[in-house]
Amino acid sequence: MTQFFTEEGSVEAVNARMGSDVDPRLKEVMACLTKHLHNFAKEIHPTQEEWDIGIDFLTKTGQICSGERQEFILLSDVLGFSMLVDAMNNRRPVGATENTVFGPFHVAGAPERAMGENISLDGKGETCLYEGRVVDLQGEPIEGAKIDVWSDNAEGFYDVQQPGIQPKWNNRGIFTTGEGGRYSFIGIKPVSYPIPDDGPVGKMLRALGRHPYRPAHMHFLVTAPGYQKLVTHTFVGDDPYITSDTVFGVKETLVAPFEHVGGETEWCSHFDFVLTPTARDP
Repeated sequence: MTQFFTEEGSVEAVNARMGSDVDPRLKEVMACLTKHLHNFAKEIHPTQEEWDIGIDFLTKTGQICSGERQEFILLSDVLGFSMLVDAMNNRRPVGATENTVFGPFHVAGAPERAMGENISLDGKGETCLYEGRVVDLQGEPIEGAKIDVWSDNAEGFYDVQQPGIQPKWNNRGIFTTGEGGRYSFIGIKPVSYPIPDDGPVGKMLRALGRHPYRPAHMHFLVTAPGYQKLVTHTFVGDDPYITSDTVFGVKETLVAPFEHVGGETEWCSHFDFVLTPTARDP
């Protein structure tokens, strides 16, 4: 029977057009998207002018995208959608270190560094000793774990944002845990910084009365054979944006101690990473 389009039966009309040999997962996703999109419209009843504004926003979001900038990911981030997808796909048992968003500034192929080495190559900022252990759920050390770390510099920029200004691989490095699963390296106490807010997403944030800032954090990518990959940050607890991260990446368990110790190294941050075996369901 032909399904003509009506306001009341709009969802059924659209979903009925899908073919019988469509990939089952694609069919499920698109049917659900259509349902929620149409119900959204029926709930808020947009005017034609509002619909035009929405289309213009999405158009400009796509137009500003490039090889170095992905405005749609930024949009997903500030709406909390990136964190929701990450949380659903990285559920961990009690006691395991929690995941958070990967972020756009990781660079593959960072140099392998000796334990205790300084990753801050521009000499700016307050130095900080990062140390701790990588262990399993029972607290047993994991030797040979790779810890890929990266952060902004003292001015709130990653090296890839300032090529030719910052040294290549500034505030980046890969460390391998040894006996006792211990790691240590010297970086800087990171600072908070704004996400790129000169495009449609920034304009949206301003219209919503929201700021574009991320609280200060150090990135960690921790991998070891037999264990789930861990993508996470450690956060500076007294940062003014700790409870209002614009991309919702902060989790309470990831707020790390930063102790002011003075001397040659001004700060110390101790944090243990607890990995989940791959054989276990997340």
